[in-house]
Amino acid sequence: MSTAQPCSLLDVAPALPAVLDPGYRPAALATRNYRRAVAASGKGIPFPIALERNNGLVTRLTLEILPPGSARDADTLRYLERSIKFLLYARGGFRLHLGGPRAFADPLRALYSAHGARAFDADLMRKSFDLPFETICSDPASLPATKEAVISIGGHLEGCRIGFDLGASDYKIAAVIDGQEVFTTELPWTPSVEADPAYHYAKLNEGLKLAATHMPRVDAIGGSSAGIIINNEIKVASLFRAVPQDKFEREGKTLFHRLKAEWKIPFEVANDGDVTALAGALSLGRNAMLGVAMGSSEAGGYLDRQGRILGWLNELAFAPVDFNPSTVADEWSGDIGVGALYFSQQATNKLAPAAGFSFPSDQKLPERLKDVQKRCDAGDPQAAKIFDTIGVYLGYTIPHYADFYDLENLLILGRVTSGQGGEIILNKAREVLAREFPDVASRVTIHVPDEKSRRVGQAVAAASLPALS
Repeated sequence: MSTAQPCSLLDVAPALPAVLDPGYRPAALATRNYRRAVAASGKGIPFPIALERNNGLVTRLTLEILPPGSARDADTLRYLERSIKFLLYARGGFRLHLGGPRAFADPLRALYSAHGARAFDADLMRKSFDLPFETICSDPASLPATKEAVISIGGHLEGCRIGFDLGASDYKIAAVIDGQEVFTTELPWTPSVEADPAYHYAKLNEGLKLAATHMPRVDAIGGSSAGIIINNEIKVASLFRAVPQDKFEREGKTLFHRLKAEWKIPFEVANDGDVTALAGALSLGRNAMLGVAMGSSEAGGYLDRQGRILGWLNELAFAPVDFNPSTVADEWSGDIGVGALYFSQQATNKLAPAAGFSFPSDQKLPERLKDVQKRCDAGDPQAAKIFDTIGVYLGYTIPHYADFYDLENLLILGRVTSGQGGEIILNKAREVLAREFPDVASRVTIHVPDEKSRRVGQAVAAASLPALS
């Protein structure tokens, strides 16, 4: 006689359903349900994890799990794998230490091998840190100790500074004296189609020299750019996608180092998600802030309680937020349930067919989003369902973010949040929090950019990155 398998502990439907995505299974509900089962069993065991990244920094995480052979091994392995992947994209790292039972550690190591299901993630970490990604199954006592950054950047407004914010079709440059813009402009460029990094260097330097003419001196330069930037070095960036890889390795990734050498002053560049969070924190006067930008993809940035950028990866586009095993896969990474398909133009496109929308095959995602937003602003209830569903996604994901970030403030922005659709997203997210997670709702405030928060723009915030030591 066959024995029926128990229902998965990770298959938890939301009380407020995602109307256009009935299979949605929020990560926050899945992980909380698993943790309750561990506590109720009275048999939980620790699974310590350590993640090493640049400059000898280490993040530690210990998950309580059911022991091997509990009849919940499949749930345990998935709970571990999804939690580790979220940690990987929240912090970043090139060496993963697993101190739990080998019955789970060995399969996890295989997943992150060159031929495993998480090979994409391992390779992206390799590119980000210029070191082979490795997973080590270790005795718990041998795992490295926690070491977070004691030197951080951001929030320095004194002196004469230049700030820049690099975009795909133009970049903004600002001259800033003691936190006040004295000059700002947007300069056109075409970085994504230029194969020679000398172009990128010359165009950006041209803007820096222009800004310098509006101040008596230049004390520091700070910048914001999309992509993965670690220690002022560009690791992955779409702005350089036309540059051959060998030339990018020689000249592209060191762009900011070479500019710093020419200017001979403090020079710091950070991911645009971190600078967005910094701009919001400077304007609102609040810290412990996670910024989430819903644009062509999902961008993230974080400031701690002291208002510091800590150098974490914050690539939330790849962080798992849905435990539905049958949901659609992300085209780039090949994984399912990751943030880009829930908090970006890609989310709108994914949900549109269920709402009865169809688009010409050659219509780009920004134009599809505009069409849906226009219909929503005109009162179309089907268009409204798209944004209602994204609001459900957001409401159930905020508590999951709070499991990995010390979070009191959430700044939501980006093209997807424009117009009436944005209001629907925020209202639904707040409804979910109040009903399902009152403890989180009581301590996390959701903010959106308004006139007050726009006083400190992205380029001004970027200018505040370097300290004048």
